[in-house]
Amino acid sequence: MTTKNKNFEVYLFSTIGVGIMFLILMAVYVITSVAARRIDLTAEKLYTLSDGTRAILKKLDTPVEIRFYCTQSKDMPVELKTYAQRVEDLLNEYKKAAKANIEIKKFDPQPDSDAEDSASLDGIEGQAVNLGDKLYIGLAISMLDAKVALPYLDPRRERLLEYDITRGLANVMHTEKPVVGVMSALQVFGEFNPMMMRMGQGRQDPWIFVNELKRDFTVKEVQMSTDKIDDDIKILVVVHPKAISDKAQYAIDQFILRGGKMVAFLDPLSVVDSRSNPQMNPMQAAASGGSTLDKLLKAWGVEFDQNKVAADMVFVTHINRGQRAEAAPAVLSLTAEAVNTNDVVTSQIDNLLVPFSGVFAGTPADGLKKTVLLHTTANSQLIEKFMAEFSGEQIAKDFSPSGKEQALAIRLAGKFKTAFPDGKPKDTAADKEDDKKEEKEKAADTTPSLKESSAESVVVLVGDTDLLYDQFAAQVQEIFGQKMVFPRNGNLNLVQNLVEQLAGDSNLISVRSRATMNRPFTLVKKMQAEAEERYRSKIKDLEKGLSDTQTRLNELQKSKEKGQRFILSPEQQAEIQKFQQKQGEAKKELKQVRKNLRREIDSLENRLKWVNIAGMPILVTITGLSLAMIKRKKTAAK
Repeated sequence: MTTKNKNFEVYLFSTIGVGIMFLILMAVYVITSVAARRIDLTAEKLYTLSDGTRAILKKLDTPVEIRFYCTQSKDMPVELKTYAQRVEDLLNEYKKAAKANIEIKKFDPQPDSDAEDSASLDGIEGQAVNLGDKLYIGLAISMLDAKVALPYLDPRRERLLEYDITRGLANVMHTEKPVVGVMSALQVFGEFNPMMMRMGQGRQDPWIFVNELKRDFTVKEVQMSTDKIDDDIKILVVVHPKAISDKAQYAIDQFILRGGKMVAFLDPLSVVDSRSNPQMNPMQAAASGGSTLDKLLKAWGVEFDQNKVAADMVFVTHINRGQRAEAAPAVLSLTAEAVNTNDVVTSQIDNLLVPFSGVFAGTPADGLKKTVLLHTTANSQLIEKFMAEFSGEQIAKDFSPSGKEQALAIRLAGKFKTAFPDGKPKDTAADKEDDKKEEKEKAADTTPSLKESSAESVVVLVGDTDLLYDQFAAQVQEIFGQKMVFPRNGNLNLVQNLVEQLAGDSNLISVRSRATMNRPFTLVKKMQAEAEERYRSKIKDLEKGLSDTQTRLNELQKSKEKGQRFILSPEQQAEIQKFQQKQGEAKKELKQVRKNLRREIDSLENRLKWVNIAGMPILVTITGLSLAMIKRKKTAAK
């Protein structure tokens, strides 16, 4: 073979080789881009679409367009650029899961551009930055004539990002929203305050949970004095029905019997209600601050004591009072241990703040099935409500666990029977305003009263109302002129989940709930509760010894003659010396117990920190070294 032929052969094979390599690389790129998978190592699978989102996407039968408006410029802060990439990645996951039913369009709204005009039409508002420039990062979701805008995607709501997008999809898919009625003795819809008006603050906003419900449902206010629930209302939310009349309870009774569903938040001690009347002293507030549905609960076989609240040393909350933190066993910081993990409503909620909650007991009436949704631990007890608000330390000091779990929230399902077998209760003279009203009521009385529901219905009872209040449920911040809500815990999720389930679609529950999941040191809390139980027994022994000694001293003092009352006898001196010795030994023992407890807790926390911080890098290092050694052995064998 000549040199010319060899050069041609080398050139030919090298060209073919490069071509083949190029085709292989292209094939690998196409395959990996089509079958790309992200590895999500977070415990909550925060970067993976939830089952609820996938279930909603499967229902899509009409194309949906998602327009993502994001400023692309050098002035864009690094954290927003990173977050924008996270949003884009998540949108691609939606597109893959929905296949051809979702189209993603990306816009860069530069000043005076068509993209900026499009953003304005979609309700996406730019956030003003330096020198009047605007930054955009928002979404518009549209299907046919329905459109939902997410004007600003705040990075601090990243855990709620999937929920916000999925809820937007659900809203454009279902334009007719179920009607939810809200009845409350509290000002949950906001109130007009003349004093605030003079200060330029105007009307007080509705509670956050009401505004959140309005995003998914048509919300109607139901007056506490009502005698009939409107027929278009499918779900009734009752919040703190303080001093509710028999007439209003009858209206709820008939609403449930004709197929309506209800979530009722009752309360033996409402912090919000007691604060609403500053002229009332704490004792009066504690005595009068309860709410219940006595007639209905009795008919359903449910007991709810308005005079007692639950205290739990495992779920104890520490509240700052002045310069120190004080234990408040009746303010419950519930963890996953308190929830029913087998129920879709609570399965992914593990962080609730429930102040001064009542408990439910009793055996449900025939035809009803009870499911406990929230409960205390066995290291709990019921305490008088007037004690709960005053001294958490005294509660902890006198704490005596019942050894029984207490139900904080229950669900009743089945066929309900009326609590008013004799029909609609008669109004008192105070309820009658004029003859015209009486005639209307007589006409209404001709409507036959239902005695039993024809189909199964559902009622959920929760033993606290304060958990819905803004201060206990969420944090509100004004960002670029918009109010942003950041959940403090799962309180808002709980009420939304309950209403969502009763409305018939529970797919959003799994998406919403995991946004506030946390992993507290439950083992540490248990250790602290056990140690505090040991403290209480020792403190009680010490106090009993002090009381016995004081009684003995009084007896010796009485037995002395009148002129020797202020002279210590040898018996008294011996008794005091004995007590002082006993007191010193007890203090020494308590000090050692505290030291041991602190050592155990510090050791546990250190182990957890080492596992969290150093565990993964060490594991990766060991894996890398192992692979390197295996590869070296294989190379040496060749």
